[in-house]
Amino acid sequence: MAIENGTMTSSKETQVKVLNKTKVLPTNPLNKPSILLTTFDLPYITFYYNQKLLLYKCSEDDFEGIVTKLKDSLAVVLESFYPLAGRLAKDEDGVLVVECHGDSIIGAEVVEAMADTILVQDLSEGDAAASASLLQDVVPYTGVMNLEGQHLPLLAIQFTKLKDGIAVGIAFNHAVVDGNSTWQFMTAWSEQCRVSSISPTIFPFHDRSKARSIKTKITLPTAAEHEKADPNTPQKPLTAKIFSFSSSAIDQLKASANANMITSNSISMFQSLGAHVWRAVCRARRLKAEDITVFAVFTDCRKRLDPPMPDNYFGNVIQAIFTVTASGLLLANPPEFGAELIHKVVNSHDNNAITARLAEYEEKPKMFYFSDAGINTVAVGSSPRFKVYDVDFGFGRPERVMSGSNNKFDGMMYLYPGRDGGRSIDVELTLDFEAMENLEKDEEFLLVNALA
Repeated sequence: MAIENGTMTSSKETQVKVLNKTKVLPTNPLNKPSILLTTFDLPYITFYYNQKLLLYKCSEDDFEGIVTKLKDSLAVVLESFYPLAGRLAKDEDGVLVVECHGDSIIGAEVVEAMADTILVQDLSEGDAAASASLLQDVVPYTGVMNLEGQHLPLLAIQFTKLKDGIAVGIAFNHAVVDGNSTWQFMTAWSEQCRVSSISPTIFPFHDRSKARSIKTKITLPTAAEHEKADPNTPQKPLTAKIFSFSSSAIDQLKASANANMITSNSISMFQSLGAHVWRAVCRARRLKAEDITVFAVFTDCRKRLDPPMPDNYFGNVIQAIFTVTASGLLLANPPEFGAELIHKVVNSHDNNAITARLAEYEEKPKMFYFSDAGINTVAVGSSPRFKVYDVDFGFGRPERVMSGSNNKFDGMMYLYPGRDGGRSIDVELTLDFEAMENLEKDEEFLLVNALA
């Protein structure tokens, strides 16, 4: 599928027809100072744009009117969330920044498309292979690296009219924002669209020097160097599926993990669910007892820093932390063994550990790739604390919130709150095809997963 100057073109292979492509600029001209990419931001420069897909059921036929309202409200919120309207560049010292003034304000790329034979259910609950193919047609910037934000917009959005609703696909430059910042923006945008006369209730905090003020110069890889270090094509075919854990299932997992703990309820819902999935994936991969396995968490450090950063800090304040053990130990012991391992590592990641990691990177910067997560990894992104189902543009809550195709490797999982609320959690998990088949036959995994 190709798009040229807003002209619709399509291919026989796709059910999605592009109608228009435009740029949305902030309502008023901006002249903001450049924003330094800090040591929290730089490790993600060789990852791919972070993609999200929100699916809405609605019967309104005025797609053009809906899109106009979405674009108008987007222009308004970009005034407050102005880094997303800028572009990446290097300053006079060769340090990466987000330029937010003059010609560097290039706005958000917006695509309008039609897929009148596709149902919301086809994307949210359809065949995994078919859904994966459709994802690349309804979510922009698949396969686009964050470092390409030097010449591409830092935010791209696609509105696709479905047979029974609308798909809103978004791609954020992950070197500019993390998950917390992503959903700050989405909440503010939907609020502005839904009640356009209100004054903003969400104001992002843009002073990244409060989190880290050290300027770190990095050498970006060429496309060939990146491809050699981290090829786009996995060695085995991958498949992604969403497993929904009810509130009662989450309660059972937490109770089981805490049953033999000296300190009551010291294991969190996240840690108990993480251990449950970690153990199940080890079984599904048919690992040997001596095989090393890794549980990686992209942890929000806002409240772990001293002094802590405000919740509305707009940028990356995350670090990957790793729990490592042998598969045999993890599986031979009861569930609380793995949960307690995760608990200890997560709790020990305090201000000293965070700043030591930052200083290590600043002394010897490096490019990070998926392979750096470790062998036989289960890695966690996103969070069930993000209020993703509150993103209502005026036509109701999403039917499903999910990730796009980018940044999905063998063992990557994204956590979202369940749509039904409470303590329910959706686990969007990517595995190689054989391991996923094994997982779907794992009675221990499915027994908890199926609890009502």
